[in-house]
Amino acid sequence: MARKEKVEELKEKKALARSAGGPEAIQKQHDRGKLTARERVDLLLDPGSFLEQEMFVTHQSTKFGLDRQKFYGDGVVTGSGKIDGRLAYFFAQDFTVMGGSLGKAHAAKICQVMDLAVKVGAPIIGLIDSGGARIQEGLGHYGSIFYRNTLAAGVVPQISLILGPCAGGAVYSPALCDFVFMVEGIGRMHITGPEVIKAVTGEAVTAEDLGGAKVHAEKSGVAHFVARDEKECFAQVRRLLSLLPPN
Repeated sequence: MARKEKVEELKEKKALARSAGGPEAIQKQHDRGKLTARERVDLLLDPGSFLEQEMFVTHQSTKFGLDRQKFYGDGVVTGSGKIDGRLAYFFAQDFTVMGGSLGKAHAAKICQVMDLAVKVGAPIIGLIDSGGARIQEGLGHYGSIFYRNTLAAGVVPQISLILGPCAGGAVYSPALCDFVFMVEGIGRMHITGPEVIKAVTGEAVTAEDLGGAKVHAEKSGVAHFVARDEKECFAQVRRLLSLLPPN
């Protein structure tokens, strides 16, 4: 293959990776009042500072039809960038790709940036928007993230932004972080959902009453900062980082 053809192929693959779950999935994300993972990255980081890692990674599972659902990046955007000129490592889960669900490759990408952040002494920022573990292959992989949360504790700042659902095994990692931000109306954290609670206890509760921003800011204490929208949330993160040492 000629060099020009290889360059064109690379451009096509990059465009495909950036398209995430496709136009319809992106529109649904916007209809829910949420930004996409890449839109969030662009808002949070200084322009031109984003250095993406593992853009073309895909899962390798063939169970339950997963071989027909492959997306570049495997539902999470990872890398490094600068926030007001200061280096930070981050991961942004992409709800437009299989609900941002966590699989083996997805988890490996998150672990990689966490390891790099500790190694170079820079903050770790997680943008959470996920339906939880991918049942076909994701069970058990959250443990590798929790382990790194404990290794990073007291070494570098760990910050979680709850920008969508964060349920089941997913909630333990943010709870282990130093600072948790939530956006009203879209951010939710709970161990199990309203349907399960209704089936087990008979109690009817809404997702917002169960794990919304107000609950965790006023009752549980899990959330440290609450924002009215994502733009305000990113401004709060920038303000906090300006007051913290990198490690």
